Amino acid sequence: MQLDMYQIDAFTDYVFGGNPAAVVPLAAWLDAELMQAIAAENNLSETAFFVPAGDRYELRWFTPTTEVELCGHATLASAHLIFTRLDTARREVRFVTKSGELGVARDGDRLVLDFPRWELRALERAPPELNGALGLPPEQVFSAGARGTLFALFGGETEVRALEPDMAALARLHPATVVATARGTESDCVCRYFAPSYGVPEDPGTGSIHCGLVPFWSEQLGKRRIHSLQVSKRGAEFWCELRGDRTLIAGQAVTYLSGTIDV
Repeated sequence: MQLDMYQIDAFTDYVFGGNPAAVVPLAAWLDAELMQAIAAENNLSETAFFVPAGDRYELRWFTPTTEVELCGHATLASAHLIFTRLDTARREVRFVTKSGELGVARDGDRLVLDFPRWELRALERAPPELNGALGLPPEQVFSAGARGTLFALFGGETEVRALEPDMAALARLHPATVVATARGTESDCVCRYFAPSYGVPEDPGTGSIHCGLVPFWSEQLGKRRIHSLQVSKRGAEFWCELRGDRTLIAGQAVTYLSGTIDV
């Protein structure tokens, strides 16, 4: 069986930047075991699969080791593929996912994700392993989402950039993953994201964590619009807006590869 597959760099306007996602458009769903095997073979942080569902699409995401409930950059990449290759006249697309219905709309040269809003809960006592795993104690730790994603707040961008985490120690925090964040020097905030227990030691650019970062920094800075930089090695850029119970996350994307796979 041959399948079309595309590799798209998300949250960037140039190839080799942002976060690469594989996208496999399907006519009908494959077995989950096969989709997981394809994702493992791709060895990217996410591989997205979607199938038509009336005027919408059903969308699923897989890391190299597991299926996940929400992914921003692979959603952006999937919408980019639809808008540039599959349905070029379309201005907006709706995806049916395990996290509910998610929209993506064109806005100039950016695509805007319509994602849920997460509320960060301050932890009175952070997991004792966290400080050692990060190599530097954060000023405060918060939790959000069903998996208890940990948001570690640092005093400045320099500290976030300098982190050299112990990935094996971070993996032992499973099912939690870890976001490091601080105020930015050239942006409202900066972040890094570590998910080694899901096969993603450091993610280059992560849309989903902005469901929590945007409400937090919106409150801290007293503004609805937040410009965020993910200061990974590849780097990623986000233009976000808090709108009621939704988080709008905008970014760009570029196609790196198109081809077929034999499975």
